[in-house]
Amino acid sequence: MKALFITSILLGALLQTPQMQQPVVLVGGTIIDVSNLGKSGSDIKDSIVVIRGGQIVAAGPREGVRIPWNAKLFDVATKYIVPGLNDAFATQNNQAQANAHLYMGVTSIVGLDEPDGRRGPLYLRANPSPRVYRLAVIEGYDEGKLTPPPRTIADLRARGTALSEEQLVKQVDTLAQSGIKVLLLQYELSAEQVRVVARRARELHIATIGELGFTTYYDAIKAGVNAFVHSSRYSLELAPAELRKEVAGAPFGPPRIKYYQFLASLSANDPAVKRYASVLASGRVALIPTLSLFYLELPDHKNLWNEPAAAILDPSDIHLPANPLTGNRDNPDQSVRDSFPPGVADNELRIEEQYQNAGARYIAGSGTDAFGTLPGISLHTELKLLTRAGLTPREAIAAATSNFGELFGWKNVGQVKTGYNADLLVLDENPVNDIEKLKKIHMVILNGEILDRDKLLLKRLK
Repeated sequence: MKALFITSILLGALLQTPQMQQPVVLVGGTIIDVSNLGKSGSDIKDSIVVIRGGQIVAAGPREGVRIPWNAKLFDVATKYIVPGLNDAFATQNNQAQANAHLYMGVTSIVGLDEPDGRRGPLYLRANPSPRVYRLAVIEGYDEGKLTPPPRTIADLRARGTALSEEQLVKQVDTLAQSGIKVLLLQYELSAEQVRVVARRARELHIATIGELGFTTYYDAIKAGVNAFVHSSRYSLELAPAELRKEVAGAPFGPPRIKYYQFLASLSANDPAVKRYASVLASGRVALIPTLSLFYLELPDHKNLWNEPAAAILDPSDIHLPANPLTGNRDNPDQSVRDSFPPGVADNELRIEEQYQNAGARYIAGSGTDAFGTLPGISLHTELKLLTRAGLTPREAIAAATSNFGELFGWKNVGQVKTGYNADLLVLDENPVNDIEKLKKIHMVILNGEILDRDKLLLKRLK
């Protein structure tokens, strides 16, 4: 009897392995092609997608894919299948925000942890939750026991101790061992430090994002940094040399306003803009514009709180939120750290259009939840703004899906193909001609599991 009991336990465990789990099959939908940075268009009509154990085990035309005998079938004829959306620069502070991400089809985020910053602490205990690729900031200087503590980057560089190559490599190794998947390289780093970090990160298959100051973006391209974040920040190369130095030394101080005033007045047709655009397009670097951070500054913005997913969000959890009733901020921020001069949002879109026209590559990130951006909702805003900057809807979808695999080197991410993660959206309408149709979500599949979207909105959870 004891042997029979043990055998039953072992058999039960075997039946739970991915190879033995009941397959889920989507039958008859159109797979939207997002390969080649969204420049291909080989959609597959009347397709079969077989999912088992969190992976896509087969996907293609009906006649070329065998349906397993024990599969659970879902008829998605007349529907459209795209990969789950990725947000390359975001956070979630609680379960409600995780639910909002998922309701809007965001199945993974590059997660920012800012306990003392605009976005707050990254909440990792959510269930359900999008996949979270944790991001960490690389430190370039040791401030030790400086008294008083440095108040600006310039002060840190003047009085702190620059980390050596050995120390930087050790820092990257330690972060990798702790599960960090993305490194943020910021203002204080020198060009040599950026080269060291980017090289070691490549060796460990960790993505790197630059938000730079004392290293030029030209040098960062040469160093092989994977992506640059914030259109307003990587446009710093367009500013006069002395202003660039001021901003690098105090990126959130008074030079920030002076720089944004410069951006607001710069013609998008200036030859310097076109030259820089060609440089951005010539390398393999991706751009993460986070145009959503400017969204409430645009005169034609909509009330994001009208989206169904916003019902479970708490405005007090959002940095500088809009009023839920009006969609506008009641008291526009006037601080040096967080205010925007008039006209900078519109002009930054025009400048970004020049980068796009030159052939720049894109990865989508919303910046959530700073400056009124909302989890899940603002990634759709970002995609809409990317189309305003000139991307086609298909290219914008690729920026939130397949481009992660192509530009970050992440295998199995962002395509509806055999061997890829089973993070998928089934849509009621075709988003290829209208990016707004990406919100017409019929089904969200996360790691092979079909989520109950209605339950995600039942109540606000802290």
